[in-house]
Amino acid sequence: MSLQVRITQECWPLNEAFEIAGQVMINLPLLMLELIDENGHIGRAEAAGVDYDGETPQSMSDQLNSILTKLRSTTTPMDVQAWLPRGGARNALDCALWDLQAKRSCKPAWTTAGLEPMRSLTTACTIGLGSIEDTRRHARKLAATPLIKIKVDGVRHVDSIRAVREEAPMARLVIDANQSWNVGLIQKLLPDLLDLGVECIEQPIPRGSDAELDGLNSPIPIVADESCTDRHSLPLLVNRYQGVNIKLDKTGGLTEALALAHEARILGFDIMVGNMCGTSLGMASAFLVAQKARWVDLDGPLLQQEDRPFAMHYEQGVVEPPSSQLWG
Repeated sequence: MSLQVRITQECWPLNEAFEIAGQVMINLPLLMLELIDENGHIGRAEAAGVDYDGETPQSMSDQLNSILTKLRSTTTPMDVQAWLPRGGARNALDCALWDLQAKRSCKPAWTTAGLEPMRSLTTACTIGLGSIEDTRRHARKLAATPLIKIKVDGVRHVDSIRAVREEAPMARLVIDANQSWNVGLIQKLLPDLLDLGVECIEQPIPRGSDAELDGLNSPIPIVADESCTDRHSLPLLVNRYQGVNIKLDKTGGLTEALALAHEARILGFDIMVGNMCGTSLGMASAFLVAQKARWVDLDGPLLQQEDRPFAMHYEQGVVEPPSSQLWG
């Protein structure tokens, strides 16, 4: 029997403008997918898509509509791997199938994935680009947070990090340059970054320029984000990056994300699990991959004015496992 499908394009307002290198967001466009089987079980998922690859809710909706006639009650995530390329559309369908299976079987998704019971996690809380005054304001609010992620660019970097360190002296710090640096700037800034206790540098150089990191001996781990998509991207990252940031919109779902995490560990990479922003529904599936990650960055809902029903619970940088009513 076929599955009933509901696709909804949504727009979620942020608390305030959120800036990263090369982009300012005031709201978050999302695609919401629901799969309903013949017994009324509903599997839900969302996708933000990979915006820098041109993905939008409309483009993801078009991709999904192109394969709807293939969907059956027996469709599995492995089928979806063959039907759609990596990206937001496949992420939504893959994760909705995981949720549907959990609802049908009354077994949580972590059991199906062969994982240990879910535990609470410390997630980074992100400070976007802005003036030093704005950076300090955000840092003061996060002073009791264990892990803070700071967005930087080619001009705004060390001063912003220092401001956060002064306002939140006990916090662990990670930084994300979103492809806005070059190797020369990395080398110039490393002494200050070490002094400020930065734990990792996320995607400092443009994707496709990864060979520029050859021979760079950074005492701070460099983590590939835009340069890490799925397992096929790993060979070009070896000996250039020390970690990879796994996001389900990039991998095309939980199925590939789990496989990517496994292979990345075999190759010696540290794991970060991140997000393209989103509600608790988007964070819930990534939460499984994040269970054994060195760095967790699943604070998307904290940047938004509202969240889903049965939202995940956040308290001073600690996020609890999702309820089965939300997902999985």
